[in-house]
Amino acid sequence: MCGFSYRGQIEFEILAVDDMSATANMPVIEGIRNPFGTVHAGAILWFADVTATVLAMGKMDAAEAEPGFPLAINLSANLIGNVKEGDLRATARFVKKGRRVTTIRTEITDENNRLLVDMTTTHVPSGS
Repeated sequence: MCGFSYRGQIEFEILAVDDMSATANMPVIEGIRNPFGTVHAGAILWFADVTATVLAMGKMDAAEAEPGFPLAINLSANLIGNVKEGDLRATARFVKKGRRVTTIRTEITDENNRLLVDMTTTHVPSGS
């Protein structure tokens, strides 16, 4: 046993969703920081993934195990920067909106609109 334990908490808010994009805001709080004081990469990627999934869902309710729920089958992310405080903004936009395969690009920026993450996800409807 190494004696290391970690506990975190992620909070964010979806600000807007339309037919082509979704935006969300996540405050940098203690529960998402890594031991160096910057935002943990997993928290940033989770934030981007959920924002992309909300866009892919469209008007679908987020019911558990609902047929057609957009499952991510591929995720490619570039972690370009990081911050220790402030708010993060996620903006997800369709690259390809298909019936069977959907690709979404999500950018995470800081309060100064500096790019921190550029992520592309591919989704397919569950049950397929």
